[in-house]
Amino acid sequence: MATLLYTHEACVAHHTGDRHPESPDRLRSVLAVLAGADFDRLVRREAPEASRAQLSLAHRPEYVDAVLAAIPETGYRHLDPDTVVSPASGAAALRGVGAVVAAVDAIVTERDAGNAFCAVRPPGHHAERARSMGFCLFNNVAVGAFHARAGHGLRRAAVVDFDVHHGNGTQHMFEDDADLFYASSHQAPFYPGTGAGSETGVGNIFNAPLAAGSGSVEFRAAYEDGILPALRAFDPDILFVSAGFDGHADDPLAQLRLIEDDYRWITRELLAVAKECCDGRIVSALEGGYDLGALARSTEAHVLELMDA
Repeated sequence: MATLLYTHEACVAHHTGDRHPESPDRLRSVLAVLAGADFDRLVRREAPEASRAQLSLAHRPEYVDAVLAAIPETGYRHLDPDTVVSPASGAAALRGVGAVVAAVDAIVTERDAGNAFCAVRPPGHHAERARSMGFCLFNNVAVGAFHARAGHGLRRAAVVDFDVHHGNGTQHMFEDDADLFYASSHQAPFYPGTGAGSETGVGNIFNAPLAAGSGSVEFRAAYEDGILPALRAFDPDILFVSAGFDGHADDPLAQLRLIEDDYRWITRELLAVAKECCDGRIVSALEGGYDLGALARSTEAHVLELMDA
């Protein structure tokens, strides 16, 4: 079974300013490592643009229109203190969501498509139904989950998020729907201030806050003792991964102490659940990661495991 890689040059063209951590070099570093000989077996596809109808599965239509209308013809515009857009940002955001939607279509309908990795930016997991924040415009994985249900009749969709920041946007969209599952391991207390263990939705939300300085032992225990059993009990029809690598010990924006082998391990564990529950259907999308070397090495570990499924 093939691993699909979705990306688009528009995602590199999204500029946020010279000193902004969510820079084009992040995606360049990821694509450079995925161009290596170890990744010759990847099936590479151009990410299409998401449609307004697809975006509106997760976001309010008036919000979609407002974001796209806010894209400047020149220069930069702040949608909030952290979230910056420039002339190519609208196309990048549409391609980022489109990558996840296309990946869902492929792994559901194509016999030889096993799983997919979407190398895209801007990231998505902080975007709420009608609010951009934390570098995110549209919620890539949430749109993908709603599309899996609306377009393919997959009733139960799950998202597992190992970004160092809690995915408040995904939780916000999922928390009232028992057929959607969201689980997150993240540093706490930390931005965006959500993700307490007491936030459980309708029994479909599982948060595993990790104290600053936590490393492999605490990270793996959070999954073995909580998230993975809850995910198996939910029994999803499709699994999405918010693949943020900013929990790495080298990352400058946070204080977890993860290493590449932790990302290799959690990818294997999620693949095992997907094999048991949903015929191996996994769509992974890039979220955070701001040390370029750590981001490249961690993505390499993650995608190699996807390819070996």
